[in-house]
Amino acid sequence: MTATVTPDQFFAVDIRVGRVLSAEPFPEARKPAIKLTIDFGEIGVKRSSAQLTLHYKPEDLVGKLVVGVVNFPPRQIGPFISEVLVLGACSAPGNVVLLSPDSDVAPGTPIA
Repeated sequence: MTATVTPDQFFAVDIRVGRVLSAEPFPEARKPAIKLTIDFGEIGVKRSSAQLTLHYKPEDLVGKLVVGVVNFPPRQIGPFISEVLVLGACSAPGNVVLLSPDSDVAPGTPIA
């Protein structure tokens, strides 16, 4: 069973839309991953390591809108600092499909 959270706990998580500025392979990661640099508007440019290699090539991600948690603490992943958790639907380990707005919205737009 999934743990329950209060509305206050949920709304403490800052989830925003960002636009991928660059994406490159991350061969040093233990699990196949891609390093992303993402523009979150007023929040700034943040970096993330995301296990997206099953469905995405780095060059296909540049310019794409993504959804990410921007207020988690940074996490060291090998030689890389990941500052944002990019969100996706995950049907199995490594099988991640990114969450993305279906219309163009400005980077930094909050998810409510």
